[in-house]
Order: sequence, then C-alpha cells, then structure tokens
Amino acid sequence: MQKNLGIVIVNYNDYEMTSRLINNIIDYNCLKHIVIVDNNSTDNSFEKLKEFESNRITIIKNSNRHYASGLNVGAKCLIKKVGECNIFFSNSDVIIKGEEDLKKLSSNINSDVVIVGPTINENGKLNRGWKLPTTNQEILFNIPLLSRYFKKKYLLYGEEVYKDNKTYVDVVSGCFFLVDSKFLVENDYFDENTFLYYEEQIFATKVKEKGKKALIDNRVEIIHDHSVSIDKSVKRINKHKILKESQRYFAKQYLKANQLQMTLLYITDYFYRLVLYIRCLIRR
Repeated sequence: MQKNLGIVIVNYNDYEMTSRLINNIIDYNCLKHIVIVDNNSTDNSFEKLKEFESNRITIIKNSNRHYASGLNVGAKCLIKKVGECNIFFSNSDVIIKGEEDLKKLSSNINSDVVIVGPTINENGKLNRGWKLPTTNQEILFNIPLLSRYFKKKYLLYGEEVYKDNKTYVDVVSGCFFLVDSKFLVENDYFDENTFLYYEEQIFATKVKEKGKKALIDNRVEIIHDHSVSIDKSVKRINKHKILKESQRYFAKQYLKANQLQMTLLYITDYFYRLVLYIRCLIRR
C-alpha cells in the first residue's frame, strides 16, 4: 500500500520564492498535506505566508533559526496531520516540474531505501549525490586553492554511474529530498546542533550506520535557484564561518576525528578564510 505523501518547506526571509513554490504544488493531489515552516524571519514573511493557510496547508513560525530545527518542526507537524508517510523536504527556491515526478520519487522508498533525491539542476549544472568523506578528506577540502580539486577527486561519483534510471549514493542534496517518516522518527529526526550545512552528511551517516540506502532517481530533475535565500541574508565570509563550524561538528561527532585532526581542520580553515578575505578585499 502506497504511503501518504506530504511536503515540508522551510522559509527564511524569502516569501517570494516560498509563495512561488506553494503555487507550483498547490494543485498536486498526491500531496496529502503541505507544511510551511518560517524559521523566525526578520521580515514579514510569516504574516504573508499565513494567507495561504487552509485545511491542507499549515503555516508554522519556528523561533529557532537552525535549518535542521525547521525540518524537524515541519516533519513532526506533518506526521501528526497524516500519520506515517513519505516526506519531501524542500528549500523555498526550487521548481518542481510536475506531480508525476513526486510520485516517481516516492515509488523508490522501501524497506532498504529510506532517502531519495532527484537530479538537481542549478543554473545548468547538475548536482546529484556524493560520497561520505573521511576526516582526512575534510582537512584536504580546507586547503586554499586546492579545495575544488580534492572535492572533485574524493566526493563526486563519475558520470557513468548515472546512466541507469536509479543510482545508489551515500549522500543526497539537502535542497530537495524524500525521507521515510518511520526511519526519521526511529532515528531521532535531524541533528539540530548545526546552524546550517552538513545536514546531508550527518543524516547520510545515520542511514549508513543502520544498513539502509540512499538513492538518486535520474528520471526526475528539480530546478534549484541555488542559495538565493541564503545569499540574501548571509554574507560570504559569514557563510564560510557557518559552513566550517558545521564541518568541525560533523568531523568530531560523526567521523570521530582525533585531536590532531581537529587541530588540522582549524589550521587549514584559518588559511582558507585568510585567502577568502583577501579575495573579498580585492573585489571591492
């Protein structure tokens, strides 16, 4: 029997994109319920979004701005509304091409596969899954000027693995994905100890530890206006600081990094941030 489908959308100071997405999916009959979580926006997003509220759409104001907290608040609300279900989690700045795509993604959930992602189109660049890194690889990702090279070498799968309709991966993109609510509940939802970033790697670690699988459905493509909402509210250097704080938390708590590795993460990040700062000064 097919489980109910619902969607959780997290908004922060981005009413325009969120309302676009709501209008995009409002007529999708496959969605039993839609939950919009406003993560304590500093503009009037919440008040505007309340206008969408109905017996099928719930708008929640979350006082905690941590992204994972928004996901959890929305998931708990959705499960309370419709029971055990498959939950889509979405950034506000995505475009879904059609209802059938959601049905295709949901058809992949089974006793082994608990998280599914589509191909993500970000300004013409295709973002699919990636591999779980080691701590030493995370250190390499912090090396100035060589970060992209090491990420391509150690994180990305080759294009050949995406030739079939479906591809098993370690990690799926956090901007739009589907999760089995039963697995989510049994594994304490999303870890709320990061403000932003690394939610995907942390959850993928839980999936792997439980012997479950993540999958990309290559038949489905979602459009993502990459980092539109984030860039509106967070400056580049501050974004980097948040990213690396999450990196260190992931390394310590989930990769079990030792003291030397943690020190190297700090040192390499210091030099990376110095290069980033110099670049920002040059561009002024």
